[in-house]
Amino acid sequence: MTLNYLNLIGNAELVKQLNYAMIYRLIIQQSPISRIQLAEISQLAPASITKITRQLLKKKLIKEVDVQQSTGGRPAVSIEAKFDYYQVIAIKFSRDDLTIELYDLGGNSLAFKSYPLNDFTQRLAQNYLINVIELFIHEQSKKIKNLIAISVVMPGVIDSVQGIIRYTPHIQVNNWPLAHILNEKFHVTVVVGNDVQSLALAESYFGSTKTVKDSILIRVHRGVGSGVIINHQLLMNHNQSASEVGHIQIDPLGGRCHCGNFGCLENQVVNIAIEEKAKRLLEQGYPSKLTSEKCDIATICQLANQGDRLAEKLIKNAGENLGQAVAIMVNIFNPQCIVLAGEITKAPQILLSAVQSSLEAQTLKQLRENVVIGCSTLNDKSAIGAFALVQQALFNGSLIMMILGDEK
Repeated sequence: MTLNYLNLIGNAELVKQLNYAMIYRLIIQQSPISRIQLAEISQLAPASITKITRQLLKKKLIKEVDVQQSTGGRPAVSIEAKFDYYQVIAIKFSRDDLTIELYDLGGNSLAFKSYPLNDFTQRLAQNYLINVIELFIHEQSKKIKNLIAISVVMPGVIDSVQGIIRYTPHIQVNNWPLAHILNEKFHVTVVVGNDVQSLALAESYFGSTKTVKDSILIRVHRGVGSGVIINHQLLMNHNQSASEVGHIQIDPLGGRCHCGNFGCLENQVVNIAIEEKAKRLLEQGYPSKLTSEKCDIATICQLANQGDRLAEKLIKNAGENLGQAVAIMVNIFNPQCIVLAGEITKAPQILLSAVQSSLEAQTLKQLRENVVIGCSTLNDKSAIGAFALVQQALFNGSLIMMILGDEK
């Protein structure tokens, strides 16, 4: 009897969370919207809509707006989201720097700062991060009125459920309980996640894939990472990871990867691999405006766009290799949209054409014919991916329940 009773309580709380999440998301997606329209779309009783909207209004997550004048003289009242009352700190760890950004709940950036990052131990990284957050809060004190969440993303294996960093390539960690530590220090909700997976989520919320249900984002930088969105949800597994596209074998005779395999995609298309190949070809006498002193990925893309044959060759070759991995992803997931991100996308026409060629050669026609391939529309330097994890917590209701439970 006790177990059944507890199950009923748990189920009731989950239903409440999901109902609040559904209404909040509908308000964001279709505002301004009336209570009657919310009831019709959600299939919830008008009384339930009244209760939910009353609580969301009380906590200043939504606001009422006059949208039209009725024939009786009194304006009809609708609802829309209120974004400016709460703030979120979003943080992105990369191998070279730490980006910290302040957002409102509409995803609008209110403040931005970047700090250099060196190789750290877990303890040093933790102290550095706390100091940066404290300094940022102090500097932005006039803008931070109601801080409700801190979100941190980084490369590696991140257990977002437990809030633990299992592995990251640039910091020595041992099951780093980062979410718990930051929650204890700053007393707000803390979420952590993988940087590329969160970027895929951000693209789905704010970027070029927000109109489709199923999409894949692949980012090329020092490594190759990806995030898969299925029915608007980030695909995760028991290990809080999925789709290690960078370690798909592209060339069985290729060089050894740090993972132990040979000819991984990552070894073929990351920035440093393209730059090193450029230097080798220049040494072999290939004519180009590139020089051994200046053949970074940005210059390669710039010259490729200007018709430099060696630069074009480098981007095309990378695109064909990347296209092999894209083809595998299309065959497995059959997404509506593939989005590429990273510095290599600065030569979009050459890159996308090469990717498309591989896709056409290695996928079923029925799976590829409606797939759109494009480049990310988001600012790759921002911490928008970290903010997307907070948006996800709002949309699944977990953060809304935290806000509603805060009666201070």
